[in-house]
Amino acid sequence: MKAPFSAYLESIEPALRSLVEILGKQYEYVSILSTDSVGFQLTLSQHSKSVTNQNRTTERGSVVRVYRGGRYSEFAFNEFDREKVAEKAAEISAELEKQFSLLELCACETYDTPVLDDEPIELFCEKEAEILPETADTAKLIDELMSVSDLGVKTIPGALDCQAGGSSTHISKLFLSRNRTMRQSYVYTEGMYAAFAPSKNGEMKMVYEGVSGLCGPEILFTIKDKIREAPKIMEDVQGSGKIVPGEYDVITAPDVTGLIAHEAFGHGVEMDMFVKGRALGADYIGQRVGSELVTMHEGALCAESVTGYAFDDEGTLAGDVTEIDHGILRTGICDALAAKRLGVRPTGNGKRENYAHKAYTRMTNTIFDSGSDSLDDMIASIKFGYLLAGSESGMEDPKHWGIQCIIGRGYEIKDGKLTGNVVSPIVMTGYVPDLLGNISMTSGDRCVFGTGACGKGHKEWVKVADGGPYLKTKARLG
Repeated sequence: MKAPFSAYLESIEPALRSLVEILGKQYEYVSILSTDSVGFQLTLSQHSKSVTNQNRTTERGSVVRVYRGGRYSEFAFNEFDREKVAEKAAEISAELEKQFSLLELCACETYDTPVLDDEPIELFCEKEAEILPETADTAKLIDELMSVSDLGVKTIPGALDCQAGGSSTHISKLFLSRNRTMRQSYVYTEGMYAAFAPSKNGEMKMVYEGVSGLCGPEILFTIKDKIREAPKIMEDVQGSGKIVPGEYDVITAPDVTGLIAHEAFGHGVEMDMFVKGRALGADYIGQRVGSELVTMHEGALCAESVTGYAFDDEGTLAGDVTEIDHGILRTGICDALAAKRLGVRPTGNGKRENYAHKAYTRMTNTIFDSGSDSLDDMIASIKFGYLLAGSESGMEDPKHWGIQCIIGRGYEIKDGKLTGNVVSPIVMTGYVPDLLGNISMTSGDRCVFGTGACGKGHKEWVKVADGGPYLKTKARLG
């Protein structure tokens, strides 16, 4: 069924339209983004249970953006009386004028930015969802997650506990400007298990897997399929050794490939960083940054995942951007204001943590394209190296293009065969053009993973997804 657009946003839309018209008499550009979201979060283990925001509003509010004389200002609010539009317009205008006055008085550097485009767009998009979070039988979901936890403790060797969790959010967004009326409604859901067990030397080990999708909480019933794979993975890490640091031929499983995609061409090609001179990627547009086998896409439309929206938080239609085309860096991604400052078109990547936060250039789906090699052929091609699996975390340095990825386990390969030896955990480091330039094989399959989130610096968290096929390259491991 369709995820229905918010009745609340429908009810206030005419009044918000009047607000745009009133403020439009004072400012050259006016837009309003209004959000109404409802959802839940469940976390269970053998020792505790947590239920958060059960079928309740998780976000409801609006943000006004205005432009005058090369400057932009914003005002966010969550209280709105449809019968008092003129009073609200006066309140907003008074606050915006204070902000513009402060800009004139302060000695800080500001950007003289052109007015945003406002071509006419009329859009109404309701995505599909089998179950809505606000009508889901949470008692049934709790029972299902508890059975996942029970199965984990029962089947995983030495398991002391197994946590199972899931969250689902129904998001409705309304964007209005003089010439645009855009509505969208969609549901995204993610779930996970995390099992804990000691190794023979007493060191605590964890196995984690997740599921996610642009769908309702029905996907939470597939976590049990994942946990059936957990006993073998736990045995692998319990019996693992430490890797000898060095450079190796490696094959990255799709989840690790996604981690590389995110860290290598995440913040490094967010073009608001180009404006500030904080990303090396700006100097490489049109140049080779990877082998001929490397093509990478970014955008809400390049995969059906948790970040698959129809338009971003600035009213820009979602896109599918080819960042790297057969090894050549073609472009980055950008929000609307960064695009104006750089003289390019926005890519639909302007995202806010919520309505009261600033819009930044942010990632959506960041994905390597598939190739034509088989995993068996990739393994057979390696004299000595590792198959890396189990993405955990990563970070990058956009200014110098170095990355660091934490990986759960590495399966040893000798003379073209897996030996059964496992090392864990692993830190993979490298210089992005070297890592991508060494890619020599890519598999024909591809997976997308959306259980993570990404911060801008130390804050501004948003949903992201990444992925790709198996890749063969060279990397420094330790």
